[in-house]
Amino acid sequence: MEEMSAGEWESLCDGCGRCCLNKLEDEDTGQIYFTHVGCKLLDGASCACKDYPNRSDKVPDCVRLTPANVRTLNWLPPSCGYKLVAEGRDLYWWHPLVSGDPNTVHEAGVSVRGRVEGSEEEIPDQELEDHIVQWPAVLPRRARLKRRPKD
Repeated sequence: MEEMSAGEWESLCDGCGRCCLNKLEDEDTGQIYFTHVGCKLLDGASCACKDYPNRSDKVPDCVRLTPANVRTLNWLPPSCGYKLVAEGRDLYWWHPLVSGDPNTVHEAGVSVRGRVEGSEEEIPDQELEDHIVQWPAVLPRRARLKRRPKD
């Protein structure tokens, strides 16, 4: 991973948007809880950042993924291409690098499309506990298949 060009590195992102959901951490256990509340820059329809080049300026706690930190971040979803490659695992059939189609991440039910209930600007921090959901930490059955299902 360290030898990848910037373009190759960026291509590992499957465009799911799960990492852009607000997360809560239990201070006692370290357990991570996903919410269905998106970063203020997350476009819930496209599952992309509204201002990717300037995200760190607009969202100071936005974490830029690097070969070093993807090996240690405990909040990356199980479907994350960066995490899979860091673990020496194969990308799933729906990953755009495998399928050749950026829409397969949505087809497989992996993306946040249609599942973001609001942004961090709309939902106050003190209400985030009311928005905890399980699905971002789970890989959908359709996404776990070995190949694209025939409809």
